[in-house]
Amino acid sequence: MTATASQTSPRKRAGNGAARRIDADEIGLDALIGHAGYAVRRFQIWIFQDFIKTLGDVDIRPTQYSVLTVIGANPGLSQMAVAKRLGIERARLVHLLDSLEQRRLVKRIKSKTDRRSHAMHLTTQGETALAKFKRLAAEHERHVEARIGKANRERLLQILADFT
Repeated sequence: MTATASQTSPRKRAGNGAARRIDADEIGLDALIGHAGYAVRRFQIWIFQDFIKTLGDVDIRPTQYSVLTVIGANPGLSQMAVAKRLGIERARLVHLLDSLEQRRLVKRIKSKTDRRSHAMHLTTQGETALAKFKRLAAEHERHVEARIGKANRERLLQILADFT
């Protein structure tokens, strides 16, 4: 191989079957640019990464935060009602509640009227923790606002309101 051939960029050699090595930002997205679903998913990834980073010290994930918030606002809801309201598969919610119960943030109380059902409540420790989580989540929302602007954040919430 000549010195000139070894200095040829990977892009120019890609025609020979070798994989091209280029920066991710240089890769064309073609029709994905116009797909709302793709843009929403990419924004969701950024949102989740920032949320996890912002609440990392308290080890709370977005779904856990959502469950705790709904239970805190609606003490006594059944597991099924929480799952339905948040769009979480029942089996996944049971696993999530097990972990929150182990951390002593929630408690399940057997229903007096339906032996198959449990009423969900925050523990005293869960109420205290949720207050802290809400403060950290507000910080995360400030990050979102810094990223997309206050007016865009408000507009985004208006657009997405039909889906919540």
